[in-house]
Amino acid sequence: MTALDLDALIDDPKTRIVVTCGAGGVGKTTTAAALGLRAAERGRKVVVLTIDPARRLAQSLGLTELDNTPRAVKDVDGANGGSLDAMMLDMKRTFDEVVLAHATPEKAEQILANPFYVALSSSFAGTQEYMAMEKLGQLHKQAERTGEWDLIVVDTPPSRSALDFLDAPERLASLLEGRFLRLLLAPARGPLRLMSAGVNLAMSVMNKVLGAQVLTDVQTFAAAFDTLFGGFRERAEKTVALLREPHTAFLVVAAPQNDALREASYFTDRLREERMPLAGVVLNRVTTTHAPDLSAERSLAAAEKLTEAGKSDLTAAVLLLHADRMQQVVGETKRADRFRRGHRAIATVDVPALPDDVHDLAGLRTIGDLLTA
Repeated sequence: MTALDLDALIDDPKTRIVVTCGAGGVGKTTTAAALGLRAAERGRKVVVLTIDPARRLAQSLGLTELDNTPRAVKDVDGANGGSLDAMMLDMKRTFDEVVLAHATPEKAEQILANPFYVALSSSFAGTQEYMAMEKLGQLHKQAERTGEWDLIVVDTPPSRSALDFLDAPERLASLLEGRFLRLLLAPARGPLRLMSAGVNLAMSVMNKVLGAQVLTDVQTFAAAFDTLFGGFRERAEKTVALLREPHTAFLVVAAPQNDALREASYFTDRLREERMPLAGVVLNRVTTTHAPDLSAERSLAAAEKLTEAGKSDLTAAVLLLHADRMQQVVGETKRADRFRRGHRAIATVDVPALPDDVHDLAGLRTIGDLLTA
């Protein structure tokens, strides 16, 4: 079992992309922001991309808002030559940018105004994760072209289903290149002429289920989008290949709870299957105590004696609180140790739980210190 050295990771100029992933509610966003800030104040030129729909990152970084454009974070100590920009993914705007960049003005106008496209770009399952990949690819190209950044930190959305961040591009590309949309474009002639009766029957059923206007919108979208089909898969494949490069590091963030540790096991196994470079696991929000030698059992016994003797209700209450905390510590330690025994080759670091939520740069610096202690 190895300790995870995150300072060595972010100080290494060969590290160009850090991806934090894990279940929801374990502190991925805070971890990404803290690492980005620490790297910037140690001399890296950093951009943090968050895909979390919550606005906590903006608040922690002292920004009134985050949007699809990287914005400089103020009050970062740049004495070592570093800088920090931050942005929050706007999936529809990113999709719009892709359309505008790869379609003619006339086609782009047709696509952007199409009701099916509006629904697809705003709420279709997997669109957010796919557009995260698109934006990561854009940032990487911009960094290589301009030298604006030398480290990209990506905060992924909470996902359970086979690492959606990696799977969504394939799913969306399959949809956009799939048989259904191709069928809508297929003329009733040539090799498909013999299928026309079946196709017409299918169209008739879909008209009844979806409504004629919906089907017309989908057909119009497919016709206008036809020239862009191949580009989605190609760019997705390039970004996935980018994530497999040695300059990328994945960090799995977990909490010392059974569900979160199961998620972490799932993530680490899947990353290794996909040949993604796993740097290690951050065990976040670990319960600690200032009196580790005073067990829960001894605390409960002492509290019981004081109560029976009618003495010091306040002391008894404190002892009961300590007993409860020690039970948490023992339970979390057992779960964390079990996880480590099952993943001996994976480096880990424990981050103690803080009494308050992180809401400013000072809090992020504290998290950075704890991540690298």
